[in-house]
Amino acid sequence: MERATLLRSLSCSSLASNRFFTFRSAHGLARSSFSSSSSSSSSSPRNLRHRLNPNISSHSLIRRHWRLFPASSSSSSSSYSLSLRFQKHFSTLSPRAVVSPPSQSSPEFAGVHDEVAEKFGFEKVSEEFIGECKSKAALFRHKKTGAEVMSLSNDDENKVFGIVFRTPPKDSTGIPHILEHSVLCGSRKYPLKEPFVELLKGSLHTFLNAFTYPDRTCYPVASTNTKDFYNLVDVYLDAVFFPKCVEDFQTFQQEGWHYELNNPSEEISYKGVVFNEMKGVYSQPDNILGRTSQQALFPDNTYGVDSGGDPEVIPKLTFEEFKEFHSKYYHPSNARIWFYGDDDPNERLRILSEYLDTFSANSAPRESRIEPQKLFSEPVRIVEKYPAGEGGDLKKKNMVCLNWLLSEKPLDLETELTLGFLDHLLLGTPASPLRKILLESGLGDAIVGGGIEDELLQPQFSIGLKGVSEDDIKKVEELVMATFKKLAEEGFETDAVEASMNTIEFSLKENNTGSFPRGLSLMLRSIGKWIYDLDPFEPLKYEEPLKALKARIAEEGSKAVFSPLIEKYILNNPHRVTVEMQPDPEKASRDEASEKEILRKVKESMTEEDLAELARATEELRQKQETPDPPEALKSVPSLSLQDIPKEPIHIPTEIGDINGVKVLKHDLFTNDVLYSEVVFNLSSVKQELLPLVPLFCQSLLEMGTKDLTFVQLNQLIGRKTGGISVYPLTSSVRGKEDPCSRVIVRGKAMAGRAEDLFNLVNSVLQEVQFTDQQRFKQFVSQSKARMENRLRGSGHGIAAARMDAKLNLAGWISEQMGGVSYLEFLKELEQKVDQDWDGVSSSLEEIRKSLLSRNSCLVNLTADGKNLTNSEKFVSKFLDLLPNRSPIEATTWNARLSSDNEAIVIPTQVNYVGKAANVYETGYQLKGSAYVISKYISNTWLWDRVRVSGGAYGGFCDFDTHSGVFSFLSYRDPNLLKTLDVYDGTGEFLRQLEMDDDALTKAIIGTIGDVDAYQLPDAKGYSSLLRYLLGVSDEERQRRREEILATSLKDFKEFADAIDAVKAKGVVVAVASPDDIDAAHKEHGNFFQIKKAL
Repeated sequence: MERATLLRSLSCSSLASNRFFTFRSAHGLARSSFSSSSSSSSSSPRNLRHRLNPNISSHSLIRRHWRLFPASSSSSSSSYSLSLRFQKHFSTLSPRAVVSPPSQSSPEFAGVHDEVAEKFGFEKVSEEFIGECKSKAALFRHKKTGAEVMSLSNDDENKVFGIVFRTPPKDSTGIPHILEHSVLCGSRKYPLKEPFVELLKGSLHTFLNAFTYPDRTCYPVASTNTKDFYNLVDVYLDAVFFPKCVEDFQTFQQEGWHYELNNPSEEISYKGVVFNEMKGVYSQPDNILGRTSQQALFPDNTYGVDSGGDPEVIPKLTFEEFKEFHSKYYHPSNARIWFYGDDDPNERLRILSEYLDTFSANSAPRESRIEPQKLFSEPVRIVEKYPAGEGGDLKKKNMVCLNWLLSEKPLDLETELTLGFLDHLLLGTPASPLRKILLESGLGDAIVGGGIEDELLQPQFSIGLKGVSEDDIKKVEELVMATFKKLAEEGFETDAVEASMNTIEFSLKENNTGSFPRGLSLMLRSIGKWIYDLDPFEPLKYEEPLKALKARIAEEGSKAVFSPLIEKYILNNPHRVTVEMQPDPEKASRDEASEKEILRKVKESMTEEDLAELARATEELRQKQETPDPPEALKSVPSLSLQDIPKEPIHIPTEIGDINGVKVLKHDLFTNDVLYSEVVFNLSSVKQELLPLVPLFCQSLLEMGTKDLTFVQLNQLIGRKTGGISVYPLTSSVRGKEDPCSRVIVRGKAMAGRAEDLFNLVNSVLQEVQFTDQQRFKQFVSQSKARMENRLRGSGHGIAAARMDAKLNLAGWISEQMGGVSYLEFLKELEQKVDQDWDGVSSSLEEIRKSLLSRNSCLVNLTADGKNLTNSEKFVSKFLDLLPNRSPIEATTWNARLSSDNEAIVIPTQVNYVGKAANVYETGYQLKGSAYVISKYISNTWLWDRVRVSGGAYGGFCDFDTHSGVFSFLSYRDPNLLKTLDVYDGTGEFLRQLEMDDDALTKAIIGTIGDVDAYQLPDAKGYSSLLRYLLGVSDEERQRRREEILATSLKDFKEFADAIDAVKAKGVVVAVASPDDIDAAHKEHGNFFQIKKAL
């Protein structure tokens, strides 16, 4: 129940660009930046679908591991305050390891006999055991329709299903994206408004999602409960093949676009969930750059348009085109279907046959085939504008990115693997030469471009800088080309190659997919070839190609392996597109004015009767959106009963002992011979004025050198000897206490046989790193500033949440100092101070270290099997002996809050992020487990219906931080502002008027338990246990809260209304919004906001 609070984190930007995915999301991924309910949920907010970095899926096999599952020191969260309070708003902590039993010869997993396959209408095309994922894998073909099915049987309880269609768009109306949203809005067997939401409310899913690529649409689900899993599968199959949306124009209007007119005397506006989502996407410079780059690389095929939809083009989409697209592409003949896990493989085919047998083959496979882009004969240059704020020196806010299309055909596995390795060598760590040289050049603030992208038919490579001066654009291009030329001529250092190889091998062995189901990671890997009619087995098998690559490097040398690739695919490749993005402070208002002019002409062309009819249709759609489904429709969605739910929380073995007088927590869990460790230091002795410097202190520990080692050598040593080290601050309120929990955590992992190396390196990082490199530190400041500016545009809901918390409690204030608008303001001042008073900055960093490092304030957390825990104790003991044994430094008294005024943070954007929050404990509310159920229910009903469905925002949700008592409302990519606040204020009355039958209540309880019991891998279990210990959450309290959840009644909902009313009466409001919307709010509501310009 406290797990969401345990798993929220500030968002860490990666090198990956945002160009590939659009999600309808629920668990773990697409909604990972959003909170749905209470701190009971996992890192899996439920209310939104949104664009996500493509590092969750394909990419090269190697890149897939080092990007998705960070393993080197570069994966540190060091530059970000890991405020517990906000982790759920800002995406998940670095992913966890998936473990499997020790490898033996092929275990016996159930297969499907040929006669059984025949009985259900399938033929077995091929079958083999895949050692890398310890699965018996079979490829089936449905004889009547040609649908292909990959069925993997193994002992993984986290079962996965997915169905994927090739869906190449011809224009940028966003038709695949709108359809992806719409098919989950009711179907033949499940005739309610949104079965998807009912599954969110009452399922034990570990993943529930859908996402749109440029050329395909995926619908995956996962669950550890077999009954629940098959329920999810059935709802999804019915949704994709028999959706109501193709007969329901209002669903198309709601999810796609429509004209809205509340009164004939008012102005017409555009509304639609996808429309507003994409307005948000097109407000973010990095997203605009990614889309521009992709479309310029592929001018002649389907990748030359935006499958997500361009807001200027979306209103050209007609309902007839929408229906035709579904009829053409959502057909078994065009489907790839995936099953994975420990369920019965025969049952999989039986379920599929019930759906597939009702269809005959069609021509979709031919019509959906992706035509390759022919390579250019000479490079191309594109110049685009992006919306920028008026502050700062605009001449220094340019972006430049070089992009290559690498091949006309898909690459063979060996080349793909080698390019993935090269990609890691070039960009994978702070010490990687291309990344290091670009950042140290001083020509820009931060890297843009994602390196290798190979999830489409043809692979690409992109790299560049943002925060570039107008005069330096050409210099960036020249530096990129010169660096590639030098690397081709000289090759890479032996230590760098060894570090990359260890990093890759470690992550493959660890198989670190975190809360993301392992079977889904494999599905997305396989589909990257399968969707193009290539072998779906090949991407799952990496051991032999990796072994061959290692042997080739050993025999020929790394230069002979990598230099020809650099020459062929980069230096001598004419298919290069340089994209230059120029800041334009007028663009946002110009786009807004253009949209208003189009709508003015639309209104002018209408008669009075037309306008009256549009107002009537607007009201009719709103009434439909706000009318609950009838009970009989709700009953059609399959669900579990409370008898299916364990009565006790998941137990994590924890032994509390001490080594050399330091408290040590040990968790005896099978981890595939990996040792996970956390060393925790108390932050409370650090002076208040130094707190904003802590994230940069953490980054400096990992990215500066020691007396004997340069930062490059230290980084390579970490890569060669361990699976990675990260350092970050963590802050949370503690229920019932005035003082917050404020810590710095050093996380590390290594194979158990390398435990000594791990703790030696942790010691080096903490005690031997020197804060003397002024230029590197200045880079850290510039990178952090660029990252914060990007977060303001893309994660405004998180910025608003942090700001509200900073007004309401000390832990929130601390977190905001290290990761909010205050931190951005601090970074702007620090940029000057680094030049003017470097000695002062350096001594402040040293002072933080001195205040922090003490054996007396230290705590160690270890997760591994019993034997490896015992073996590691001597290395922990030696590490602790080396720590300073200072007498406990008296805790500094921190006492600060931001003013409680309502605040508008103004940025150039076409959408808003609206928050309102208050501390409900101050009303006298006493925490009960029912609060978790209620807050999740508010998100998935009242806020979903009013803020998202009716209001047109991409999402609306609430969060209850049970540690501080702060209850927050938040919206995401929202066209409204004051109207959304009115919805928040109506929540108490919604609860008082609420009527719900036993079925609805049971679903709400089961969905909450699903969050509480969210699937965790061993390292995540050990880490969660540590956080519970720090926050004083006992097993007895967990049991009590669980019993309260299971006993939740309608009466609890109605009583909670009084607590919620505190937000209406006393809540603080923070909106991250456009200047126009703030002006409109002030005209309607006096001077409602204190205004702060952030960009």
